[in-house]
Amino acid sequence: MNLYKKLLLAQAPIALALALVGIFSVFVISHLGSHSQSILKDNYRSVLAAQRMKEAIERMDSGALFIVAGQRQKGLQQAEKNRPIFEAELKVQEGNITEPGEAEFTAGLRKGWNDYQEKFSRLAQSTSLEEASQLYFAELESAFHRVKAAADEILAINQDIMVRKSDGVRRTAERMNVITMSVACAALLLALGISMFLIRRILEPVSALREATRKLGEGNFDTRASVHGNDELAELARDFNSMAARLAEYRKSSLGDLLQAHLSMQAAIDSLPDPVAIFGLAGDLQNVNQAAETLLGLRTDSSKDPFKPVEPSTRAVLERMRSHVLSGKGAFVPKGFEDAVQLTTLLGERYFLPRAMPVYEARGVVVGATVFLQDVTRLRRFEELKNDVVATIAHEFRTPLTSLRMAVHLCAEQIPGPLTEKQAELLHAAREDCDRLQSMVDDLLDLSRIEAGRAELYPLPTPIGVLANSAVEQFRGEAEAKGVALQSHIAIPEAKVLADHERIGHVFANLISNALRHTERDGAVTLEASLSNGAVRFTVSDTGRGIPKEYFDRIFEKFFQVPDGGPKGTGLGLYIAKEIVRGHGGEIGVESEVGKGSIFWFTLPRPEAKV
Repeated sequence: MNLYKKLLLAQAPIALALALVGIFSVFVISHLGSHSQSILKDNYRSVLAAQRMKEAIERMDSGALFIVAGQRQKGLQQAEKNRPIFEAELKVQEGNITEPGEAEFTAGLRKGWNDYQEKFSRLAQSTSLEEASQLYFAELESAFHRVKAAADEILAINQDIMVRKSDGVRRTAERMNVITMSVACAALLLALGISMFLIRRILEPVSALREATRKLGEGNFDTRASVHGNDELAELARDFNSMAARLAEYRKSSLGDLLQAHLSMQAAIDSLPDPVAIFGLAGDLQNVNQAAETLLGLRTDSSKDPFKPVEPSTRAVLERMRSHVLSGKGAFVPKGFEDAVQLTTLLGERYFLPRAMPVYEARGVVVGATVFLQDVTRLRRFEELKNDVVATIAHEFRTPLTSLRMAVHLCAEQIPGPLTEKQAELLHAAREDCDRLQSMVDDLLDLSRIEAGRAELYPLPTPIGVLANSAVEQFRGEAEAKGVALQSHIAIPEAKVLADHERIGHVFANLISNALRHTERDGAVTLEASLSNGAVRFTVSDTGRGIPKEYFDRIFEKFFQVPDGGPKGTGLGLYIAKEIVRGHGGEIGVESEVGKGSIFWFTLPRPEAKV
């Protein structure tokens, strides 16, 4: 017998119990129904007949009174109309005598009815009202009351019997309910007991297979599942035993090689000075190296949650790297020091540059993720030292440069004395170089403040028109001198953005000055603003030579300048603009095509519900 038939057999007791309960319920309902039918058949019809006879005799008595009152024709018509009704119901009663004493009252009713009819006939044949009146009150009225009393007795007998029978049916129904519930519970309990016994017998091979599987998972490759029979579970047990035998043979033949490979892999990752964590496809931590244990406290054999002893910030970084790879986004490679994260380790605060690589199997399917945390603490300190040196030098340049600019300015204005045309030309060139050098020093100081985290922003709700007009007016003279049309198109000047006026002015100044620098005479530079997803998008477009697409990703890096891009600056302006925009919670980017100009854009958030 196969497993399917065995399981059906195990459910048979429950089905049989339900069938027995159903049959018993049908019997109970039929029994109660027969009792109810008996009440209707035996008593209700007699009650109905008695009520109708009472109504008929009362109307005949009314007809007799009409005769006494002198309305003989109307009285006779009413009597003739109700006499057959009474006679028909009396015959029904005579044929439905079911209770003790009912026959005597029915016979009395028949006798009284016959007597009433005889006296009513005499009343109908009376010749005068006086005779009719005497006959009615002397004989007919008493006959009427006897007939009505006999009908009342029959009605009372049957109504009392109906009440008693109804109480009996109710009590019988209550007893049957208790008996039915008892039988149902007993049948179900018995059926469940038998089914559980049969199912336990059927599933004994499953328990044997489970125990054998547990022992196999613990490394006991000599374990076997002892299951007898010819069903599917027995076949599964035989297949399991064959698999265990093959695994035992494989272990004996290749265990040494596997252990050696595992030890070599562990030694390789332990030799790395930076923390390494290997995750499975389900996101579980499978392996770590010694640096991860020493610095981060990661343990694969700790608890069900290996991240529990790890700092929350470290856990967040590891989970972000793991999710990036396992969600199908590929490897995560940091772009630079700006992606470095500061983590609290067991040896103090350190900076790490996170990397994540997918682990592939032979078929090229991702089966895990490897996360590297490159320790860049020393490099970070060198970078900070370099920034401090740059900031110090730039700061020290300011005083002599200010004096030099003042001296050149005074000489160019001929305050010390008149100049020749050649001297004035040389001083004008020196003045421009001093201004450019001052701009470089300012950029270096801004760079040092941003990277040191000292560039504080104070964004306030500011109208777009104020920002745009201020930026355009600042470069109006330079644009006219160069022959470039500088214009702005602001359709929503009254709309506001959250902006630090001075810092955002620096962004506009950088973008507009770059556009003017790379736009030829008779070209155009346009400043525009539009609403975009709850923010305001500013664009500075020019008709210059454009930027090749391969430089889009690097154009906002420090000190980067597009090769053969015309006039050169410090290479810091766009980087500083990017950091200022990001500090406001916005984004910045570029769109360009060689020969058709460039569009630099950035976004600023709008005040919530204050525009």
